[in-house]
Amino acid sequence: MSAPSNNRQADLQSPRQTHLSVVVPVYNERPVLPLLLERLQRVLSSLDINYELVMVDDGSRDGSGEYLVHLALASSTIKTIRLSRNFGKEAALTAGIVEASGDAIIIIDADLQDPPELIPDMLQAWRDGAEVVCMKRRTRAGETTAKRISAHLFYRLLNRISAVDIPEDTGDFRLMSRQAVDAMNLLTERNRYMKGLFAWIGLPTTIIEYDRAPRAAGSSKWNYFGLSKLAFEGITSFSVAPLRLTMVAGVLTALAGILFGLWIVAKTLMLGEPVQGYPSIIALMTILGGVQLISIGLVGEYVGKTYLEAKQRPVYLIRDIIQKQASARQSGQDAITSIKKRKINAA
Repeated sequence: MSAPSNNRQADLQSPRQTHLSVVVPVYNERPVLPLLLERLQRVLSSLDINYELVMVDDGSRDGSGEYLVHLALASSTIKTIRLSRNFGKEAALTAGIVEASGDAIIIIDADLQDPPELIPDMLQAWRDGAEVVCMKRRTRAGETTAKRISAHLFYRLLNRISAVDIPEDTGDFRLMSRQAVDAMNLLTERNRYMKGLFAWIGLPTTIIEYDRAPRAAGSSKWNYFGLSKLAFEGITSFSVAPLRLTMVAGVLTALAGILFGLWIVAKTLMLGEPVQGYPSIIALMTILGGVQLISIGLVGEYVGKTYLEAKQRPVYLIRDIIQKQASARQSGQDAITSIKKRKINAA
């Protein structure tokens, strides 16, 4: 692990110099937002550092966006970014990372399964020299046994077939230094599996284990179909192993077909049996057809990714950014409030 930089040493001497950004992607999380803000602000206020909360509304339809706008107008520590529509969590995370201005940023989900009370430990690990602090789930309360087992198997499968060492049982909850954030912002692909991208940039990493809590309020927006889609996205984004496995399956199937054909010829020559075997022929055709369709589907997935990348569409579009900014007038009057608002801009 590398030694702390001069800037971090200075931070240890005067913590108030540290500017921390906390990025929170939000999609239909209105019931939990008051508790989330309360816990975050309680923890951050106790640290005696400068901080901002970057709340990214990913096209919510339950009033979350309007609530976050109200909060941003009331507090200069909250920056609300509203996307033009629902682009997905990976896009919302990208928007928050791009707009965060801190010396370090922390990504945390809005559902409070990842406890904000661990932020001081993450900051200490960063000050000790880590460029990335990954939070590894020791336990996963509030999740079904099937989900825990499938997540356990997925992370290990992905790590096995990927050329990048992706920490197991880690989600988006993590701290990244400004160097890591700048490296992330250099990655311009449209198909984004953020956990893999976080690992791809490398840099000295510290892992802290914690117990994941149940949701504080509301219900999960992820169903098994969405999780399966995300898992497949991760596998195809960071490995060509599925294509190689398909080739292996094709070779094995072809060898099996050749051996079966030789057996039929030998059997007919030795026993003089008439050609029968209609069921076996149908079975072989079905197997071969299935292998071919799977192969075409996998090739199509990779070709589709190339097609989407070639179109160069932005990862997200911003509807507006709302932030209360205090500035003292020369006349000595009270600080004024300004709203920073953008037209729809590309990422």
